[in-house]
Amino acid sequence: MDILYPDLTTVREIIVAGWAGRDAEDVKHHIDELAALGVSPPSAVPLFYRVGHETLSTSSVIDVLGGQTSGEVEPVLLWTENGLLVGVGSDHTDREAEAYSIALSKQVCPKVAGLAFWRFEDVASRWDQLVLRSFTAGREPYQQGATASLLNPLDLVSCWEEREGRIFGAGCMMFCGTVPTLNGIAPAESLTVELHDPQTGSSLSHHYVVRELPVVV
Repeated sequence: MDILYPDLTTVREIIVAGWAGRDAEDVKHHIDELAALGVSPPSAVPLFYRVGHETLSTSSVIDVLGGQTSGEVEPVLLWTENGLLVGVGSDHTDREAEAYSIALSKQVCPKVAGLAFWRFEDVASRWDQLVLRSFTAGREPYQQGATASLLNPLDLVSCWEEREGRIFGAGCMMFCGTVPTLNGIAPAESLTVELHDPQTGSSLSHHYVVRELPVVV
């Protein structure tokens, strides 16, 4: 299975799919996780948030304001001249801002993506067998779950296209939802995110450190 390194400077639109679980109980679990942080339930599921393309980061270090942010592993879809690609990333989010505006919380933190991608067609037939996982410092497990727990990426794209009335085309990137945390949402000084293919033993992985900037008043 080929690993591709597309030119991510061509990304012009970033869509973050929220509440993208396939199973209603899993979606409710994530809603309840966020409700514990004061986040209101979504108006629809799935829900699509647009963020500025300049928020995309492939760096090993990201800067955030204050200590109330955290990441979450997600498959990342990208449309390129080579067709539809899939990678791995982290929808890093400001949890304090999320309590009063999810859209704002998505915009104020970097959207982290790894540099390596697979062709989606290479894994499409076994998509539900893939595993999403993340680890905090010391490789402490933070999340783990099957992609089967999420809506299929092609279904997400179709849903987005229907609502938007346009195609998911060149320069479009979509973060496709996450799996529940193992022990609750919590900040971490670093995060490693992985998309793993058990059949081949291959993984797409990205590690980044979170640098907290002081909140000056």
